[in-house]
Amino acid sequence: MYPYSLASMKKLYTCDQRLIDVFTRVAEVVDTTIIEGYRREHRQNQLYRLNKTQLKYPHSPHNSIPSKAVDAAPYPIDWTDRERMTLFAGLVMGIGHSMGIGIGWGGDWDRDFRVRDNGFDDLTHFFLLD
Repeated sequence: MYPYSLASMKKLYTCDQRLIDVFTRVAEVVDTTIIEGYRREHRQNQLYRLNKTQLKYPHSPHNSIPSKAVDAAPYPIDWTDRERMTLFAGLVMGIGHSMGIGIGWGGDWDRDFRVRDNGFDDLTHFFLLD
């Protein structure tokens, strides 16, 4: 078990209970950091201007209360390690599936199991499918 930092827990607890449940299990397997859960209007639009997201407020699943999306990564974060992010995403989606919770990932938006056919990658982004 890899306990979350207080900062990660605060961010995770802005999310839908299903995401909390999935990422609680994820932390039993791999050290994980929660980057962001709920996003206010200013933050969402700031990320849009920086081309870090494709959606303006209030159209992101991060903008609902509770958040229907979470940004998370294996700790320590290595933004350049695509393979590690992909492995982590498979773990997250597999745990979600085993719990009956559909999880999508920003590295495979169309869920076709091809991870290099996106026009926009967001490898730390996970969202509820329903």
